Amino acid sequence: MTAPASFNPQAFRAALSTFTTGVTIITTRGADGEPVGVTANSFNSVSLNPPLVLWSLAKSALSLPAFSGNKHWNVHVLSADQQLLSGRFASRGEDKFAGVTLDQGINDTPLFKDCTARFQCRTAFTYEGGDHLIFVGEVLAFDKTDLPPLAFQSGQYALATCKARETLRLGSEPPPECSYTEDLLGYLIGRAHYQLLDALRRLLHSQKIDEYAFFVLSVLCIRDNLTLEEINQFVSYTGREVTLSMMLFLEKQGCVVAEKQFGVLRFLLTATGREMSLEQIALAKAVEQDVTDKLGASDSQILKVLLKRLIRDTDPGLPDLWAPAQPPVSAQA
Repeated sequence: MTAPASFNPQAFRAALSTFTTGVTIITTRGADGEPVGVTANSFNSVSLNPPLVLWSLAKSALSLPAFSGNKHWNVHVLSADQQLLSGRFASRGEDKFAGVTLDQGINDTPLFKDCTARFQCRTAFTYEGGDHLIFVGEVLAFDKTDLPPLAFQSGQYALATCKARETLRLGSEPPPECSYTEDLLGYLIGRAHYQLLDALRRLLHSQKIDEYAFFVLSVLCIRDNLTLEEINQFVSYTGREVTLSMMLFLEKQGCVVAEKQFGVLRFLLTATGREMSLEQIALAKAVEQDVTDKLGASDSQILKVLLKRLIRDTDPGLPDLWAPAQPPVSAQA
C-alpha cells in the first residue's frame, strides 16, 4: 500500500506531532552482548490482562537487528530531568551508554535509573507497519516513581500538568460591569509573589533582617566587590533602591566591608555576611519546598519554566547576575 501522489508526508508528520506523548528509551543487547538503546515516543499500552505494550522501530534503524534478535527489551518512561539522555539516544555516532549508571533488572538488559516508570518486557509478537516494525511485548516486571514525566509535542520537549477537575477560582465572580478579575495575569503573579514574600519575610524576621537586605546579601554572595550603583542594577527589579545608609548598616552588622578601589567605593561580603546569606537562602529554599510540596514536583517545574520565559520576554535589560564578573579597572584605564 502506498500513499496517493497528492499526499504530503511533511504535513502528515506535522499533524501527527500535535498528539502529545511521553518519551521513552527502549534498550536491549545485541548478538555480541553490547548494550543497544533508542529514543522512541511510539510506546503505548495494549492490554491489561495479559499485560502487553507496544512500540515501533523504523526498518532503516541500525538497531533493528538487535531488537529483532533479542526477545528481551526494557521500556524507560523518561522523567523531566532526563531530556539530555533522550537526546543522546536519539542521535547516532557516540557511545550512548558512557557514564550511565544501570540498575539490576530481571535479566542483563540495560535498565536505567531515575525514570518515571520502567517496563521489563519480552517480545510476544511483531507486526509489519509500513516503514516500521511493531513490537508487542509481554510485561514481565514494572515499577514507577513520582518523578514528573518528560513529554513531546510538535517536535519539541514539553512538560505535562493536570487540569483541575473543576474550574479553579480564588473567589466569587466579579460583577459584570467590573473588568478587573482574578484571571488577570498581573494580579495572579503579583498576589503569588507577595504571598511567598510574606512567608519569607516572617522567616527572616528571626534574623532581624528584612527582605531588601536579603536581596543585597544574596547578590554579594553570588558576585562580590560591587559598587552601590552595580548592586542597584541587580536589584532594581524589586522597585526599591539600595541606599548608602543601608550598606553602612550592613557594615555595622559585620556583613559587608566597604573598600575604596581606584577611588571608587566597593562592597565586599565578609565571612559573617556569607554565612548569614547562606542561612537566608536556606530559609528561601524552605519556602520553595513548601510550595513544591503543595503543587507537586511536576507543576513546580512547569511553573519555573513559564516564569523564566516570562522574565526573559519582559526583561527591560537587567544585567546577568550569574555572568563572569569583570575585574574593576582604575580610573585611568
